[in-house]
Amino acid sequence: MDEYPTPVRYDLVISGGRVVTPDGVLERTVAVHDGRIHALLPAGAAPPALRTLDAAGRHVLPGVLDSHVHFRTPGLTHKEDWAHGSRAAAAGGVTTVIDMPNTRPALHDPDDAPAKAALIEGTSLVDYRFHFGVGTGTVDALQRLTPRVATSVKVFMTGHHTAPDVIRDPVLLDRIFAVAAERGLRVVLHAEDDAVFSLLDADRPEPSRYEAYEPARPRTGGIVAVARVIELVRRHGTAAHVLHVSSAEECELLLAARRTGLPVTFETTPHHLTFTRADTRRLGARIRLSPAIREPRDQDRLWDALIHEGLATIGSDHAPHTIEEKTRPPADAPPGLPGVQELLTAVVTGMRRRWPDRPVDDLLALAARLCSTRPADLFGLGHGKGRIAVGYDADLVVFDADATWFLTADAVRSKCGWSAYEGSTFTGRPDITVRRGEVIWDRATGTFGRPDGQWLDARAPADGLPPAPPGPARQYIPA
Repeated sequence: MDEYPTPVRYDLVISGGRVVTPDGVLERTVAVHDGRIHALLPAGAAPPALRTLDAAGRHVLPGVLDSHVHFRTPGLTHKEDWAHGSRAAAAGGVTTVIDMPNTRPALHDPDDAPAKAALIEGTSLVDYRFHFGVGTGTVDALQRLTPRVATSVKVFMTGHHTAPDVIRDPVLLDRIFAVAAERGLRVVLHAEDDAVFSLLDADRPEPSRYEAYEPARPRTGGIVAVARVIELVRRHGTAAHVLHVSSAEECELLLAARRTGLPVTFETTPHHLTFTRADTRRLGARIRLSPAIREPRDQDRLWDALIHEGLATIGSDHAPHTIEEKTRPPADAPPGLPGVQELLTAVVTGMRRRWPDRPVDDLLALAARLCSTRPADLFGLGHGKGRIAVGYDADLVVFDADATWFLTADAVRSKCGWSAYEGSTFTGRPDITVRRGEVIWDRATGTFGRPDGQWLDARAPADGLPPAPPGPARQYIPA
């Protein structure tokens, strides 16, 4: 990165913490100037600064880059908006989000992106990017897409209440992959096969209980869709990122494809790492998701992929609905739940419980790679986001790894006003969130910063990921 002259006085200094850097977890003082990390000074350094934060006894992580949120603007702001969604993000240690296109209207035309950004300007605490959308009649718009608007295109292979633009035609899907390869776009996918679900729907009655939802949307849909995606990647060389993977079988297919050298990656969500189908009896529609919450063996396989770093990213799939919407009869309750505020804490809590004997430094370094570094690299932001390094944006989280606490309803920042994690005991808590050198969340005072998050520019992304672990990796780790 660029070299900078040492200022007379830094804008911000964070001292006393264990800093999670690409070179390891180090005791350093982080010095910030003009919104960027100017220096990583020796522990105990106390340079003059306009503001100093004491991180003693805590870690300093790179700000989380949540590459999978639905902030519902425009058209669905009765259930979420950027003012509330970005507060939830900041309170969870998230400093950048990438928003999904299935709004009303959907983002299917590059010319509409500036108007969407204008709606957000002045309301967002966090920086932001967009995933571009595609429908049956908008594939030609991909030819006009530039990195300024998006470096990725979202494809729904099945739909639900807020995802009406489904690509069912295999010829059209093939064309999308071909155009994306030609244009250097990453295809991000809700990979469940709509034909499988339509066949089952025609043969079965609608679910009359929340517990019946998962059998009505079984793993078969994901397995069939993932196999199709891998074949399209093989045919065209398209970079593809499969979202919210939920089953062990999908995981096995994607890791095998990665090991052959195909440019296919995948994410999972904290929800799929935290809940199993048995929790539906207790939580009902709160954890109704698409893809559905699955069995303990699936969860174990996802954790195994996480610890061995075959999993590329973790995204929240923050998809709020109102309480009224979620408490409709089981057949009508929309899938989705809020999660951007809970993302980092839920992942760290799960890590600490599954691997209590592993060094906390190692687990937090892994969390930083999954939640910050790799999303930045995959989506064209790796030149300035996702790392604590000189010259990078000063997106930082002062994180208390040993704090034990539980989330109460009054602490939920999403506009929907509820969380599936209410009452859950967590280990680890974001105390201070800094975006480009500005404190945007301070837990001690309960205050937020200025809503001056920026619509970021991006560069054409590269793969930049380590190979999948040697396989088959079947060392399932018990909960």
